[in-house]
Amino acid sequence: MPTAPPKEQIYKEEWDRRLHEVQISKSDLNRLIMDYLVIEGYKSAAEEFAQEASVASEVDFESIESRMKVREALQRGDVEDAIVRVNELNPEILDNNRALFFHLQQQKLIEYIRQGQVADALQFAQDELAQLGEHSPEFLSELERTMSLLAFEHSSSTPSAIGDLLSPAQRMKTAGEVNAAILESLSQGKEVKLVQLVKLLSWGQGMLNERAAFPKMTLDDGSILGSSSFTV
Repeated sequence: MPTAPPKEQIYKEEWDRRLHEVQISKSDLNRLIMDYLVIEGYKSAAEEFAQEASVASEVDFESIESRMKVREALQRGDVEDAIVRVNELNPEILDNNRALFFHLQQQKLIEYIRQGQVADALQFAQDELAQLGEHSPEFLSELERTMSLLAFEHSSSTPSAIGDLLSPAQRMKTAGEVNAAILESLSQGKEVKLVQLVKLLSWGQGMLNERAAFPKMTLDDGSILGSSSFTV
């Protein structure tokens, strides 16, 4: 069986030199910052940064505030208010996205169960969600998982796959999905470009690691591991 060729070894000094040879313009960095502020919903910061850095933005800053009001409504569990606000922005968002509409209705059902309104939860599931579940195995599975919360209502041993529906992370997940749909309707990116770059960095390091030993950048704090920490 043929042995793999030895990896090229790139030491930290050489790696640092190569990194410093890469030219990144200030305007590109400014656009990345603006992209982050807009997508994450920092309206005031985006407006100030646009003026201070002279960054041209095609974004209507008022739309940022509208998106954040939708997110805030979902984070506090007011799904109905969120739906009204989404429809005010663009009624086609929910009309054309059955999965998003279902997930909002699912979140509303979760909120009924969270508040102990069992009768309302059962009625809402029957009136609003059962029909959606009949036409989609995926929706039906999610509906069954949500209704399982009722079986563990007074139990301390709720399986995490079910109990997680009542966590703040579930509200955040729904809010993120809605935010992405609104951004898409405005012809904006759905994901922060910095996040995309981090994913690309991770992929690139994985590919390079197959051929060379080099200082790795850790994705948790951005530090670079030196030559003594090579992965070979």
